[in-house]
Amino acid sequence: MNGETAPFGPAHNNPGGESGTLLRTIVERIESLEEERSALVADIREVYSEAKVDGFDVKALRQVIRLRKIEAADRREQEAILDTYKLALGML
Repeated sequence: MNGETAPFGPAHNNPGGESGTLLRTIVERIESLEEERSALVADIREVYSEAKVDGFDVKALRQVIRLRKIEAADRREQEAILDTYKLALGML
C-alpha cells in the first residue's frame, strides 16, 4: 500500500468480523431512521394539506410553528428588532 494506512484502520481490516457486524448494524439503524423520517415528513405534509382544506393559511401556519419553537423572550427580542427595522424603512 506504499506506506498508506487502510481506509478504516487495522481494526477494520476484516469486513466479515466484529467491525463488519457493527458497521452493518449502524447502517441498518440509520436506514430505519431515515424511513421513519420520510414517513413523518409525509404525515406532516398531509396535516398541512388538511389545514389548507379547512381554510387555514399554510404559510402563516408554518410561521407560527417556527415561532413556537423559540423561547418567548427571544421571540419578543426578534420581533422588537424586526419592528425597529420596519419602522426605519417606513413599513409600519
